[in-house]
Amino acid sequence: MRGAPPDIIPENQAFPLPLPVEHYENFPVASWLLPAAVRPSVEAVYAFARSADDFADEGDLPDAERIARLDDYRRSLDRIERGERPADPLFARLHDTIRAHDLPIPLFRDLLDAFRQDVTKKRYATFDELMDYCRRSADPVGRIMLRLFARDDAANRRDSDAICSSLQLINHWQDVAVDWRKGRVYLPEEDLARFGITEARIAGARADGPWKDLMAFQCQRARAMMRSGTPLGSRLPGRFGLEIRAICSGGLRILDKIEAVDGDVFAHRPVLAGADWLAVLWRAIVWRPERARILR
Repeated sequence: MRGAPPDIIPENQAFPLPLPVEHYENFPVASWLLPAAVRPSVEAVYAFARSADDFADEGDLPDAERIARLDDYRRSLDRIERGERPADPLFARLHDTIRAHDLPIPLFRDLLDAFRQDVTKKRYATFDELMDYCRRSADPVGRIMLRLFARDDAANRRDSDAICSSLQLINHWQDVAVDWRKGRVYLPEEDLARFGITEARIAGARADGPWKDLMAFQCQRARAMMRSGTPLGSRLPGRFGLEIRAICSGGLRILDKIEAVDGDVFAHRPVLAGADWLAVLWRAIVWRPERARILR
């Protein structure tokens, strides 16, 4: 899975900001913005998601072995659902977190379904098809966080889904070249056809006129989705709200960087560094609902 927020932290380096690290880019990894009391639960969920994602996405294991390991994870979830506490430390911690916060097991199964899909499905015919993937690969993360903070209502779930799905899309657009090397294309085939883009153009890293137009369209789509969810950052209190606002600010800034290079993510994979970090944190602190609509 190529999660979101985008991979904006240099590999193997953890920053004390609410933006996630390395492979499982969706999840805010117990940053200092989160209350200390909830960090162990966040870490338990992150350990599950990150390790399962690695089975699907990293290394050179054959696909059959990747699927087998994910099936082992599913069986461990089944045990937790039956009320059993697995001996494995990772799942023992997850069991305790799920029980303490009454987290829905189907959210974890959705994540495993998405990881499994990354092994078996390499192309997406339509945007709706890609959004169904985002619904399982990204949205459960936000919903789990809402449950951890006892803020799980319909409006918050709606906005959280919009933020998480948009961040997933941003990571896909950021990682076109990375995913191509893994044999995957997340850009919907209907959009490739609309802009006259063939896979040969992706293979050749050709970022000329049609590609620029395609990437501008995808960035606008992700930005609109993100903005539709940004009221969540103003509704949630304290550190949790600040965490969400910083995540949104970071995602929007990555979109700016993709557009600044006319969509040439082959030669310029966008990352945040230096002054970007200060800007992300400052925007999160001074965030206002009316500003969220115009943040670039």
